[in-house]
Amino acid sequence: MRAIILAAGIGSRLGNPKPKPLTCLSNGERIMGRQVNALKQIMSVDDILAVIGFKKDLIMEEFDELTYVFNNVYDRTNTSKSLLKALRKVKNHDVIWLNGDVVFDPSVLSRIVASKTSCMAVNTASVGEEEVKYTVADDGSIREVSKIVEHALGESVGINKVVAEDIPLFIEMLDRCDDNDYFERGIELAIEQGLKIYPVDVSDVLCIEVDFTEDLEKANRELDQA
Repeated sequence: MRAIILAAGIGSRLGNPKPKPLTCLSNGERIMGRQVNALKQIMSVDDILAVIGFKKDLIMEEFDELTYVFNNVYDRTNTSKSLLKALRKVKNHDVIWLNGDVVFDPSVLSRIVASKTSCMAVNTASVGEEEVKYTVADDGSIREVSKIVEHALGESVGINKVVAEDIPLFIEMLDRCDDNDYFERGIELAIEQGLKIYPVDVSDVLCIEVDFTEDLEKANRELDQA
């Protein structure tokens, strides 16, 4: 198994001059540091790749043990293209990938690893208007995943897995995505071509994608209560 951390974006909505994955949490950890420590519990550090772009040297200096993939057009592309670059490096393995701004309990990864299929961590307790939402088909697999889904069952929280046999199709669909598409568009296209990807409910544990100051405050409150 391999892991990919998507850490190339500018993250301007948080208003931080540094890359968002380097944001400090109330317990002294950085968001990406917490992610790396959790991943190291289930795999070798040599199996962790990070896609970088914005102020890449700051991330590389902080986490010099990781393997890096550089998205040289990070300011003109979105997560679909960052993920595509990394998947082409690890296409013969199961891959967990996560946005570099997700604060989560390590048990989330255990649940993702336990799934035998491609899967997506979801929060069924919240369905925010601006969040990536999902619905399911009769067999329980994801049917739709985007920000404009109607009658959503919950939110995608930015941590996912694709098994090795599904990677060629997923790569092809990510390649079809527009430059400004999120990787969820690649998932949608792959579903249309037969991909089966299933929700993994993590609503009962800490798992927050930090887009805004309010998200960071919420994550810190949950960390302080843990």
